[in-house]
Amino acid sequence: MKKVLILANSASGLYDFRNELLLKLLERYEVHVSLPDAEKVPQLAIEGCQIHHTPIDRRGVNPVKDMSLLFSYWKLISKIKPDVVLTYTIKPNIYGNLCCRLKRIPYIANITGLGSVFENGGMVQKIVVLLYKLSLKKASCIFFQNKKNQEIFEQHGIYGKKARLVPGSGVNLDRHTFEEYSSKEEKMIFLYVGRVMKEKGIEELLYAAKVLCEENHQVIFRLVGNYEEDYKDIVEQYEKQGILELIGYQKEIHPYYKEAAAVLMPSYHEGMSNVILEASATGRPVLASNIPGCQEGFEDGITGFGFPPRDKEALLEALRKFVKLSEDERAQMGKNARAKMEREFDRKQVVNAYVEEIKGIK
Repeated sequence: MKKVLILANSASGLYDFRNELLLKLLERYEVHVSLPDAEKVPQLAIEGCQIHHTPIDRRGVNPVKDMSLLFSYWKLISKIKPDVVLTYTIKPNIYGNLCCRLKRIPYIANITGLGSVFENGGMVQKIVVLLYKLSLKKASCIFFQNKKNQEIFEQHGIYGKKARLVPGSGVNLDRHTFEEYSSKEEKMIFLYVGRVMKEKGIEELLYAAKVLCEENHQVIFRLVGNYEEDYKDIVEQYEKQGILELIGYQKEIHPYYKEAAAVLMPSYHEGMSNVILEASATGRPVLASNIPGCQEGFEDGITGFGFPPRDKEALLEALRKFVKLSEDERAQMGKNARAKMEREFDRKQVVNAYVEEIKGIK
């Protein structure tokens, strides 16, 4: 039986957004998975994946740690001898695929987003571009989750043998079922799902939440996610004032989508926002940044409202506009959002695209 090795930087991300692909691959391949953490590992193992622990410093730029990761991938690939390697996120994409290129093992990369590196420029960007060029040159296929990311790679001269565009990870329409829009909650809930950090637009969100709650006492903001930066003091202060609720990370997010009036995504950059796709599949309008990775998932005025990133006043105005809608208008937005997901973002399309590329490797 042929072997597929998957290199990723998050067990929960792999399980939550790509498990359908894993199950499909397990039908015909021996599947090995390299992960830095243990979250959702028992579930992956029960399904039949062979798990390998590989520490990754996800956000650091320490050369010593990165060389250690390169060496770890080299040893792992030498041990498993996979027929094809599939990688997700920047460090597996670079260091895992450098190993594959040197060992002449076929590999497929997935660009799940560009982060701040391509935005900020400077020496770090030059180094990353060089590493991407070296690591992806022999890639059998590079999957992109939005057209803008693909164009940026092409502008920097980063190419593989082939490129292919997919609608992010898609969304599981059976898991995120449509929920009728309801006004049972005492207050209109605006839901944010994600890490509490600057690049996700949390500062703009906190500003807009405070102003809107001062104007309208019938709204509340609910944050579902963990801290990655120090917003603890202001969040706790706003909780005491009744502006928001901090729920923390949740393994099962669908009930929170169900209770929400709308879902917020004020991020600065995304590959493809899974939150937007899941919320839309549930039948909830979204208020999101007009950026690649968000704007593909909603239609302004039809399934939600868009606003420029990093613009707190624009976010506030979008919230005000949404609050003024009737319940019937908000419910129709939710129905439109579900229809868009069924039409364009069914996860089965994404799984089929990966399987097709893997099967095509000789």
